[in-house]
Amino acid sequence: MRDARGTGVMEERTDAEALKAEGLRLFEEGLYEEAAERFGQAQELFAAEGNLAEAAEMLNNLGVTYRMLHQWDQARTALEEAQRTFARLGDRSREAQTLGNLGGLLATKGDRLRAQEYLRRAADIFAELGDRQREGETLIALGIQMWKAGDRRGGLQTYREGLQILENPNPQQRFILRLLGWLFWLLRWPV
Repeated sequence: MRDARGTGVMEERTDAEALKAEGLRLFEEGLYEEAAERFGQAQELFAAEGNLAEAAEMLNNLGVTYRMLHQWDQARTALEEAQRTFARLGDRSREAQTLGNLGGLLATKGDRLRAQEYLRRAADIFAELGDRQREGETLIALGIQMWKAGDRRGGLQTYREGLQILENPNPQQRFILRLLGWLFWLLRWPV
């Protein structure tokens, strides 16, 4: 069997990879407790194999899953550990993803100012990496949190900036972008 690039024989799937795939499937089906169990098992196996990046990815998945289960402390612990590991490994993309997840968790808990800090850091890293789509998505999330925290103008401007950066905005996003352009013109805000 060849790998996706056609360059060689694909290795057999490890137990950790199988558990990861099963966890993702269970998560997609909304079976969060079962998904958390698989992600935890996969995390332990990846760590035992010395695959720290995948072990941290499983911690990130656990954090998101715990958030869905409203297990806030466990979610935060898992996400913070994943973020530290990605930072230590120099995996900026996954570090930013985890920072965004931490921002989402804090926003859910009502800690909007700290959520904004994490989302801003994530957006900045995505910008450094040239990942325009995820930068835009993160700025949209940041704009929403700014709005909810009472910074209406800053929130709208950041939301609009995120929409402008998106590589493939959907029809609703394109409509909102036009609407915001009209609003900014009406209010005489800088465009």
